[in-house]
Amino acid sequence: MTTQVPQPAPTPDDLPANGSRLRDRGLPRALVVLLGAAAVVVVVAGIQAVAWLIGPAFMALIIVIAVAPVQGRLQRRGWPAWATTLVLVVLVYAVLVVLALGIIVSIARLATEVPKYAAQADGLVSGLTAKLAQLGVGPEQLRQAASSLDIGKLAGLLGSLLDSVAGLASNLVFLLALLLFLTVEAGGVRHRLASIAADRPRIIGALDHFAWGTRQYLLVTTVFGLIVAVLDTIALALMGIPLAFTWGLLAFITNYIPNIGFVIGVIPPALLGLFVGGPGLAVAVVVVYCVLNFVVQSLIQPRFIGDAVGLSVTVTFVALFFWAWLLGPLGAILAIPLTLLVKALLVDIDPKARWADALLRSTPKEADQVAADEAEKAARKAARKAERAERRGHRHPQPAVAGGPASAEPPAPPDPPVPPERTDPRVTP
Repeated sequence: MTTQVPQPAPTPDDLPANGSRLRDRGLPRALVVLLGAAAVVVVVAGIQAVAWLIGPAFMALIIVIAVAPVQGRLQRRGWPAWATTLVLVVLVYAVLVVLALGIIVSIARLATEVPKYAAQADGLVSGLTAKLAQLGVGPEQLRQAASSLDIGKLAGLLGSLLDSVAGLASNLVFLLALLLFLTVEAGGVRHRLASIAADRPRIIGALDHFAWGTRQYLLVTTVFGLIVAVLDTIALALMGIPLAFTWGLLAFITNYIPNIGFVIGVIPPALLGLFVGGPGLAVAVVVVYCVLNFVVQSLIQPRFIGDAVGLSVTVTFVALFFWAWLLGPLGAILAIPLTLLVKALLVDIDPKARWADALLRSTPKEADQVAADEAEKAARKAARKAERAERRGHRHPQPAVAGGPASAEPPAPPDPPVPPERTDPRVTP
């Protein structure tokens, strides 16, 4: 009689992936890919249908993530829980109020100031169409071009961009309540994540990386965007461009739009410069914007912090248009945090999806490999420096110095201690 040896239960890593199970049951790979693509289409369509809810909700989450470290620092200094929560709520609402007030003032000034330059814009368009007519352009094409070059459309476009951010207050009760609940529960997130980490450590690692990357991105973008916005506002005010504060605020907001935010921010003040002072002033505005952005974002910013998010330029460019199409202008502003969240949920938590991480990250190698390569380069450089120093020492040996370490005699033994004087009057010398 033989006894069967019990076999250990298979672990989740030993089980085949979902795609492998489907292929084992007879489904071809092409059908699996099509089913996955269909699921993606359904999810994307659902997100687009509720974009009015997802955009503000994710914006509230980003604001809470950005100011959450303040609560942890206050707790480490001994502040009570209610006080840290109150400080966090005040910070969150202060960020929202300052942003809303700046945008409302800018929209109001934009609506009252831009129509004043409609006559200059019409005259400029008329002169341009006359020159094009002299070059042989047909009248029908000229009428279409003249109708498309309308300053009112430009004002409407800028108003929609600013209004999309101000639209966070369109459902004010929902947004304030969501911010309040997220802020109050921010103190217990660490304990919740610790409970999840016992069973799913990769999920916690991915979410921690998402939060860290989001804070790094917001820190870098906010600090240097604020610097660029202040410099742009001062430069525009000195050149006499109307609505300098509005264009500075627009430059700050468009700084969160990767790749093309600078282009969006420079077009309106350049056009106003064209209407006010002619082509020379417009060119001056473009040159000043290019110089300031190049110096701050290309020379100064990389010296403080390198790549803050770890995404390639191509990925950020494609993500910008995708999220702008899916969620509107607010999606363009939140493109980087949204991409980091999707990467954390679909790539970072799955060990079998490292091939996707290789395509998304900014460097061809992983961070550990890059650090190892840098350490190896530093070690080789130090070894070469030591070898050159040793060669110079062999070529030019230093003579022995009299009294130096080579000819030094052993030190003499110390003198015996001198007994103290006896001061007792009863004892005579």
